[in-house]
Amino acid sequence: MRRQRKAKIIATLGPASSDPEIIEELYQAGADVFRLNLSHGKHEDHQARLFHIRQLQRKVGRPIGILLDLQGPKLRVGRLEGGEVHLGDGAELRLELSEGIGTAEKISLPHPEVFEALKPGMTLLLDDGKLRLEVIARGADHADARVLVGGPLRDRKGVNVPGAVLPISPITDKDREDLMFGLDLGVDWVALSFVQRPEDVIQAKELIDDRAAVMAKIEKPAALDCLDELIALCDGVMVARGDLGVEMPPEAVPGRQKQIIHACRKAGTPVVVATQMLESMIDTPAPTRAEASDVATAVYDGADAVMLSAETAAGNYPTESVEMMDRIISSTEQDPYYRIIIHAAGSAPRATTSDAISVAAAQVAHTLSAAAITCYTMSGSTALRAARERPDSPILVLTNTSQTAQRLSLAWGVHCVQTADVSNTREMVAKACRIAVDEGFAGAGDTVIVTAGVPFGTPGTTNLLRIATLE
Repeated sequence: MRRQRKAKIIATLGPASSDPEIIEELYQAGADVFRLNLSHGKHEDHQARLFHIRQLQRKVGRPIGILLDLQGPKLRVGRLEGGEVHLGDGAELRLELSEGIGTAEKISLPHPEVFEALKPGMTLLLDDGKLRLEVIARGADHADARVLVGGPLRDRKGVNVPGAVLPISPITDKDREDLMFGLDLGVDWVALSFVQRPEDVIQAKELIDDRAAVMAKIEKPAALDCLDELIALCDGVMVARGDLGVEMPPEAVPGRQKQIIHACRKAGTPVVVATQMLESMIDTPAPTRAEASDVATAVYDGADAVMLSAETAAGNYPTESVEMMDRIISSTEQDPYYRIIIHAAGSAPRATTSDAISVAAAQVAHTLSAAAITCYTMSGSTALRAARERPDSPILVLTNTSQTAQRLSLAWGVHCVQTADVSNTREMVAKACRIAVDEGFAGAGDTVIVTAGVPFGTPGTTNLLRIATLE
């Protein structure tokens, strides 16, 4: 199956989409990658979903990516008297490093890392930002605060500290267990939550040891302060707008989204836009106009993929949500202004042989109206450099490993085929042309651009470009 669009779709699986029939429906509707959200569900549930995905992959003969999303550390208030208290505007209260039962005047916050970071004047957000506190004073095991925006607060609601880099690892004991579980099953991507600094990505990559690609979720303002360093270290980036929108003003999120996408495109690193893209479709069969525009904006900006969360995991219309996202992407990419906008947001290539070849391939393909740009790759880096240029022609990637093909399933404009290595240039061109025909990209008289590395089979040596015309 060949997708007739460039941007990819990630669909989250959950109670509404666990049956193999539904998973196949989501794939046929347009899902390219499936997300397993380890914040919810049991290991056996996720294992069954992964089994169904791999069965589907064998059935359709196409690589399908699997993204394991780790929960990360969750900061929460403790238990409260009666399960809920009301915090009045202007009231003062004490936050205590304890496990006791809280009241409106004294709330348990059992996280020493938070107290280490607190300073007078800092803001604390409770319950996804619905309640706001200002720190007045801090002791070793407590902090006094004033309620800026009050309201009801229930047991175990979340806490955000937007003005601080917390001395906390993004990988909890639960995450380590979940990570080993996913790696043993063979997931393709691991999404790392609560990333604040480069050391967080380094720690994750040491644990993962190349068994999966690492995606850093940008959901903390602190991550934006070291964005380029994070992008250089990780294999992909997710604009996690849920928590990001809690920790910064809503009006600031669109600009930061564009900043992240632009930085990732400049580096040639895949970037995913996530959270609340078609949220109204959890309960209704059609999105709002604003949601459709939101998806289109990410596509115009050049995001590699857009993601559905509760829409497909727990919503009433999972298949319809994927179908709608597919239609929005396709319509956007067919807009005459799309190519103008997406190229205007591009950036200069690096002074490397692989980038020079990728830029040349895109230019030659445009000049000759080539049917496809065909890339031979082992690690996937050649394909990502080609995708970085956002060429007019589709990118047909030939690789000898299923792992590379599955990882590249979320990369912009990439269609992967697993095939054996070639041994010489003649075989390289002949195979590229034959597969371009078999996969529906080219026919008699069409031009195919072929890029590869010599010597063959050596990763990271893209240094060859050929132009082939099919007879």
